[in-house]
Amino acid sequence: MEVDSPSSTSQTVPSKHTILPELEIFAYLLVLIFLIDQKQYNEAKSCSSAAISRLKQLNRRTLDVLAARLYFYYSYSYELTDSLVEIRGTLLALHRTATLRHDELGQETLLNLLLRNYLHYNLYDQAEKLRSKAPRFEAHSNQQFCRYLYYLGRIRTIQLEYTDAKESLLQAARKAPASARGFRIQCNKWAAIVRLLLGEIPERTTFMQNGMKKALSPYFELTNAVRIGDLDLFRSVADKYSKTFSADRTHNLIVRLRHNVIRTGLRNISISYSRISLVDVAAKLRLNSATPVADAQSIVAKAIRDGAIDATIDHANGWMLSKETGDVYSTNEPQLAFNSRIAFCLNMHNEAVRALRFPPNAHKKERESAEKRRERQQQEQELAKHIAEEDDDEF
Repeated sequence: MEVDSPSSTSQTVPSKHTILPELEIFAYLLVLIFLIDQKQYNEAKSCSSAAISRLKQLNRRTLDVLAARLYFYYSYSYELTDSLVEIRGTLLALHRTATLRHDELGQETLLNLLLRNYLHYNLYDQAEKLRSKAPRFEAHSNQQFCRYLYYLGRIRTIQLEYTDAKESLLQAARKAPASARGFRIQCNKWAAIVRLLLGEIPERTTFMQNGMKKALSPYFELTNAVRIGDLDLFRSVADKYSKTFSADRTHNLIVRLRHNVIRTGLRNISISYSRISLVDVAAKLRLNSATPVADAQSIVAKAIRDGAIDATIDHANGWMLSKETGDVYSTNEPQLAFNSRIAFCLNMHNEAVRALRFPPNAHKKERESAEKRRERQQQEQELAKHIAEEDDDEF
């Protein structure tokens, strides 16, 4: 009887189960979100750094979506600890890696994070250089595209390109989902300031939207002051909500509005009076300066030169003589208004067409059906020919 020796017996050694990289990154993401929800920001900062270090060692296309979410919370954890400047180099390196790997979703996310990083420290020139030199591609995420439009609108506003800024901000507010109330509020705040700087008056319905009335009330009062052209009311509103405007980073833009308030008040004066002294103009504009008459004269001269009012200055008597207002329909203003509306509708139509999604390989199915149709027609022709030949034989 043969007995197996202990050395010959097969010993089962438990094999170690390897964790998929996708599960590992997903676990990092869950822990990171949990730490942020618990307001443990320093622990979340350490966890996000460890997750990014692990992610750099992997190169799998299946991780692109998870990586994009991880990039966002990585930047968010550092923003909560007020240390965004520490990860700027890391974000630039990650963006370069995503570009080389053709990770378009990662490029979108990282580009927005870098723009937010620069704008957080008011580095608008560097943000514009990065935006202009970053590779262009079709947007894959509506949320990231809305954020990009918002940042682009802010950059254009600081660069005094108000028309482009208005289009970007309004488009971002329109494309944003209804649940993103805070984002839409910020877009409407900046859009209202930009429209005021352009000389436009936002509609009242803009400030009365559901859930936004309280947040937009300072900007509604500011709009009312600009519409009336009352410089004292404008100063009181700016002083009353100075902390709110500083928190929204719109205080410098509101300082620019002072000139628009004065111009609006001057336009109202020119419409109301055919002749008025410069002393009365300075009093009605409430110019608090050492030489109000001289300032009023320079303001009126500049408004006449820019075409804001149709008037002349009588330097000998110190008067402002307003000309009679003509019929607006005899000018090109209605044509320009209709042209802007038509351009807006055409732009919206083109965006809707570009946003259409079609099933993959739909054209191949149509081609296959056409081939089958040709085969069926060919078979019918052969059958008809065969029947005709049989009829000839019988005849």
